[in-house]
Formats: sequence, C-alpha cells, structure tokens
Amino acid sequence: MQAYDLLIVGGGINGAGIARDAAGRGLSVCLVEAGDPAGATSSASSKLIHGGLRYLEQYAFGLVRESLRERAVMLRIAPHLTRPCRFVLPLRDGLRPAWMMQMGLWLYDNLGGEDSLPDATRIRLDDGSDWAAPLQPGFKEGFLYFDVQVDDARLVILTLRDAETHGADILTGVRFLGASRQEGLWQCRLQQGASTRTVAARTVVNSAGPWVGEVLDSVCTVREQPHPAVRLVRGSHIVVPRCYAGDHAYTLQNDDGRVVFLLPFHDHWTLIGTTDVRADLPDLGDQASGNGPVASAEEIAYLCRAASRYLHRPVTEEQIAWSFAGLRPLYDDGKADPSAVTRDYHLVLDKGKSAEALLLSVFGGKLTTHRHLAETVMEKLAPYFPHLGESWTATAPLPGGDSDGKDFCAATAEFFQAYRHLPEAVTHGLWARHGTLAFELLANVRTVDDLGCDFGAGLTELEAMHFIRHEWAHRADDILWRRSKAGLAMSPAQRSLFDAWIARHAPEAAQALA
Repeated sequence: MQAYDLLIVGGGINGAGIARDAAGRGLSVCLVEAGDPAGATSSASSKLIHGGLRYLEQYAFGLVRESLRERAVMLRIAPHLTRPCRFVLPLRDGLRPAWMMQMGLWLYDNLGGEDSLPDATRIRLDDGSDWAAPLQPGFKEGFLYFDVQVDDARLVILTLRDAETHGADILTGVRFLGASRQEGLWQCRLQQGASTRTVAARTVVNSAGPWVGEVLDSVCTVREQPHPAVRLVRGSHIVVPRCYAGDHAYTLQNDDGRVVFLLPFHDHWTLIGTTDVRADLPDLGDQASGNGPVASAEEIAYLCRAASRYLHRPVTEEQIAWSFAGLRPLYDDGKADPSAVTRDYHLVLDKGKSAEALLLSVFGGKLTTHRHLAETVMEKLAPYFPHLGESWTATAPLPGGDSDGKDFCAATAEFFQAYRHLPEAVTHGLWARHGTLAFELLANVRTVDDLGCDFGAGLTELEAMHFIRHEWAHRADDILWRRSKAGLAMSPAQRSLFDAWIARHAPEAAQALA
C-alpha cells in the first residue's frame, strides 16, 4: 500500500499552498480534490491580494500586517498573475469621515513595512479629473490608494503545478471518504467514480474549506474537545460591461457600513462585489459536479443599488453578463454580523494518543494569506518531521513567474515580439494566464494553423489541450470560467461548440495520460 507523509484533503488555495510548501521541503505529498481545483471558494473571490482595509475597523492589525507583507511577496513570485491597481475611495457625507479614512490609510501604508506600491493620497473629485468622470455630481473629495488584483483560479492551478513539479501527487475527482488510525498511520479511504481504494499517510491535513467539519466527522478519532465551528458566508459578484474608462478601481462605502468594489475585469468588463450573507453547506456532490452556490436575487439587487448610488449611469440587472458566488468558510468567533467575523485562519492539530498519526485542520483563511498559512502549517508539523527542509516559498517564483534572470517586463516584451505574427487575443491571453510558460506552449508553433481550432475570445485548441493534459481540466466550465475567462466574451454558439469539443477530447486525453 502506498504511504505518504501528508495526505491533503481539498484543492482550494490553502490545500494547494500547503502541498507546494511541503513537497518543496522533501515530504511525500498527496492532495485529493473531489471536484475541480479552485472549483469552489477559491475561484469565487473578488480577485484581490489585499491587506483588508476595512479589517482595521475591527482592530485586526496582525491580520492586516500579515496580509500586506504577503501582498508584497505575491507581487514578486507571481508577476504574471498579479497587477497593482489604483483604488479611488470617494468620501460621502454621513459615512466614515475624512480623518478616519486618512488615519486608516496611513496605517495601511505602514503596517506591512516597505513595498513597491505608492502611498495613499487625498484627491479632489470636483475638478473634472478622470477619477470623478463616472461618478454622480456632488462628490468633492476622496482618497487614492493601491492594492493588487490577481487571477484567483490561476493562482491555485499554478501553485498545484509547482507542488506537482516538486513530487506531489495531485488527484482530482477523488473524494475523501474517511480515515482511521492504525499502527501509527492513517488509513485513508478514497473514491473515484465507482471505485474505492485506501492509501496510508502519517498526517492528514484537512483543508476542505466549507466541508472542513464534514471531513472531521468522517475521521474515526476521539477528540477531547469539540472542533471549532465554521461560519459559512456567501459572497456574490456580478460582471457587467465596463462602467468607466481607465484601469483603476473604486471602493464604495455603502449605507450599511460595508464596502463594495468596482474592479476592472478582463479589458471590457467591470466586476462588482461582494456580499456577506449567512449560508448553509451545499452537498459536496453537487459542488463537485459544478452545481455550487449562486447569487440570489436579493444579492444581485443589493450590488446594483450599491453601485448605482455612486455612478452617473446606474447599473441594472439587465446589464449583467455573469454572476458567481462562493462560500467563505470563516472561523466562527461568535460575532453576529457576518461582515465582522474574522478573516484570519485557525489551525487545530490533533496528535491522537501516540503523536504518530497526526490530523491538522484549517479553519478560515483568505486568498492573500495562503502562502504564510502553509508556512505556519509546516511549523506546526516540523517537530514530527525532523528532516523537514527550510522554508522556501517566499522567494521561489510560481511557474510562469520566472524570467531567467531578466526583468519580467523585458521577458514580456520578448514574448510579444517573438510571436507578433499570431493574433493578439491569443498571445495576450496566453501571457496573462501562463506567463513565461507561454514560451513552452508555443515552442512548436510556426503559423496560426499550428494553434488548432480557434474557439473565440483568444482560446485555441492548443491551449485547451494544455489545460486538459497538464492542469486537470475535464469539463467546459473548468476551462471557460476558471482556467480562463474566455466564456465571458464568447457567444452562446461558441460556448456550445466548445462544450461539444471537450466532450470528445477530454476523455481521450485522460485515457492517453493513464
């Protein structure tokens, strides 16, 4: 029977980060994911690597400090997936006063130490500036500050690819049924389709996100204390045609005290989010088959109203091209208001009686802090793995972020010069999604014909086969809405043709790889 040092349950951002870190330190790692990697919470975020400006109101200074430091790390190791973005924060009478915002932004600029992003500044909004152009008349001033946009699903996928490069086994479409301790090891029961098997592991890492409690309940172990509770909060977003010119974002204070973001999204769109609504746990089988949470009519109306309170041209439900929702598995700290529940993570280590078969569960967490969370997991496990290697992920680029010693901007220019004969939609999509790995994808491409079928929106057969063969894609949604966002710009007819194509080719590719 195969035995691993770590068996990780859950292929979201936390599981991916732990798998990458552990494999790079010399541990044998297996990660199991019941559905598609990043198929749940980790692809339904606001697509931001940020410190969490509003967390300062909750006095979560440690979380904001850690998040800001991780923001700087992600800019270094994932330059292809991250983009610094200016945020305009208009001041509105009756809401947070200017002095409070100025103090908060000063803390925001200084808590994380030095980084490459400019400090916040106070700006006029009644002088005809571009910042004020899309806003209703009457806004006099505001603030300009910086945060970072990220492709959340790509971040998960490339983190998993790096884990695989370091020796981890990544198993998708595999459900964790439970485990029991036997002779110092976990005997873990896994299911793929109609077949089941058992693998052994010294440690089970439960990073199942919303299903962390279900995984704990499936493990045959006696716990002296009940495990922490998880608060499930649904966050929904809508995507509409671009509301304004420019590549900046807006942070809008809502009348209920929350904030709503307007974010530039894939050239021609604006992403609006998010909500905070208490939710129930969906069936894991429904989630794995692509039937996850959806934005409610009330949430959609809420987001439209929040944006329309500020914009000269109102946002209407008829404009919505796409909506999505995800469940945030927050560590339940007892607060009644979902927006006030901590976004920090909580790790629980169960050593059992012999301290041989370990169980470590991850409660909460956020996209921004996943890498540091993984380091903290390794620190907790280090006493039980004496040959564990040193920490390494803070400086090692993710796949596609390494430019062979050149400046990443120079590598970018080199790529577009080398492939200037190919359609811009294709090359821009490849570089944004793969970074320097795009050179490998196009290594044998001489003419447009070598790209294969053009599905539209810059997605080609060459890239789609790469997603299937190297990035665990099996269904059309895996590619159109997670590996890429091509589905947003494709017509219904194009999406239908792609559905038919992947139904033919995904099984063939899986059989060839087996």
